Amino acid sequence: MKHPELAEKFIKDKERTTWHDETLWWVRQKRDMAAFQLPEWELLRETASRIKNNVLSNLHEYLLAFEAKAIENGVLVHWAADAQEHNEIVLSLLKAANANALIKSKSMLTEECHLNEFLATNGIDVVDTDLGERIVQLRNEAPSHIVLPAIHLKKEDVGETFHQHLGTEKGNKDPQYLTEAARQHLREKFVTRKVAITGVNFAIAETGEFVVCTNEGNADMGAHLADVHIACMGFEKIIPQRKHLGVFLRLLARSATGQPITTYSSHFKKPRPGQQMHLVIVDNGRSRQLGRPEFRNSLKCIRCGACINTCPVYRRSGGHSYHNAVSGPIGAILAPNLDMAKNADLPFASTLCGSCSNVCPVKIDIHDQLYKWRQVLVKEGHAPLSKTVSMRAMTFTLSHPGVFNFAGKVGRKVMQAAPFMVNNGLNLWYKQREMPAPPEESFREWYSKNRNGESN
Repeated sequence: MKHPELAEKFIKDKERTTWHDETLWWVRQKRDMAAFQLPEWELLRETASRIKNNVLSNLHEYLLAFEAKAIENGVLVHWAADAQEHNEIVLSLLKAANANALIKSKSMLTEECHLNEFLATNGIDVVDTDLGERIVQLRNEAPSHIVLPAIHLKKEDVGETFHQHLGTEKGNKDPQYLTEAARQHLREKFVTRKVAITGVNFAIAETGEFVVCTNEGNADMGAHLADVHIACMGFEKIIPQRKHLGVFLRLLARSATGQPITTYSSHFKKPRPGQQMHLVIVDNGRSRQLGRPEFRNSLKCIRCGACINTCPVYRRSGGHSYHNAVSGPIGAILAPNLDMAKNADLPFASTLCGSCSNVCPVKIDIHDQLYKWRQVLVKEGHAPLSKTVSMRAMTFTLSHPGVFNFAGKVGRKVMQAAPFMVNNGLNLWYKQREMPAPPEESFREWYSKNRNGESN
């Protein structure tokens, strides 16, 4: 199913749609308040953008420098060309450790690579330890948001899920009770599983260390208790020097949730004595995106979710309508790069209002890229036939003033004399909106009659 059909399913529950919309807008407002408290906010954005521009222009050198330092620190570095190779590397490390179970903290890269499903088919039990991720995992759902994976659910939904899977009291929806139940459930997993997987928020070329940001501390507990720590990162996570980290940490949490900083910003440089630390660096289409001048800026993304929180389409259609690991505006840019045919609908799931670009902490021109993707997709023949035909008809009409004027008159007369011709279920606009009253005359007609008087 494509975005329009999936979105239609979501908005059938009007109460939930309204709640989802208002909740995400509340997060957006928190972001604004946090940002406006810093007089240097725009300077931080510009600095972060320029640092990322430098990284993308010198990525080869930074990656090699990072690898050399990481190896020097005792980290075992692996390179994966695509999702399949990434998953096979992780599986081989698990087999080498004689492990058939692991714990995992939030990692959008592993979601992108569908690691959980791959490991499950190979007999490996994966437990996500981020609370939101664990909730959707128990429900056999994908995360609907890159920062707030269970934002589409209410506490009643979580209470019922925990009752079914964790044996909590039926009907109990108290957040403190449910959080404690999850804590007790996950504590045993942390203590008994000897392999932990984390994501990577930032990788520092200068030192060979990587940083993981969480609000729950689950990545730290998993990595510190495990005998084997596997960190998975897309190669765009590189920043040149440690001093640059402060710029991004000040932007990340404020943009994501309105916090001054994430609760835990954990540095991993070398394994503790007796521990193995592996780092899997993944391409999976990133080189292709890097080679597209119009879209390479999307690789600057630090996965804060600010563009998602502000997007009027995402807020009203839900994350699952994007049928992709990364939803919202940034996901609609990244997804066609992975599979143009499968994700051709996503760049059209936007009003092109520009709010996403306005809040992006690294100044990605998101709405411009969405518009450019539409052009690419149409040229490549991935637009629906109905859209292609309608656009050709509009091109002809708008290119011929006589046809345009005639069509406008006919349209107004039909709406006046037979409104049911427009106000019906076949008109997709009418399904969610009240159609405006037809004007008596067009602006062109009004202007022709009144321009002499106006000029005097």
